[in-house]
Amino acid sequence: MTVTSYSAVTFFFSTFLFVGINIIGLANYKWRMLNLFLPSGAPIILAPFLLFIEALSYFARVLSLGIRLFANLMAGHALMKILATVCAFV
Repeated sequence: MTVTSYSAVTFFFSTFLFVGINIIGLANYKWRMLNLFLPSGAPIILAPFLLFIEALSYFARVLSLGIRLFANLMAGHALMKILATVCAFV
């Protein structure tokens, strides 16, 4: 087993990456980075709803990246174990 096959490690990586990207984005674009949460041309009446949905999806990326990385690594390990088991019986 490798260290990256533990879910806590992959969630740490995704959180660290998310925080780093936000720091770099704020350093380069200042407060214009917040334009990600309100698309241009959107009606002002929909602004609170759109801000909520966009912020929720933006922060869900951390969870999504952690789950995908963990699943990909575990699938690789599971495939290697299955192949090694099958080859041992042949």
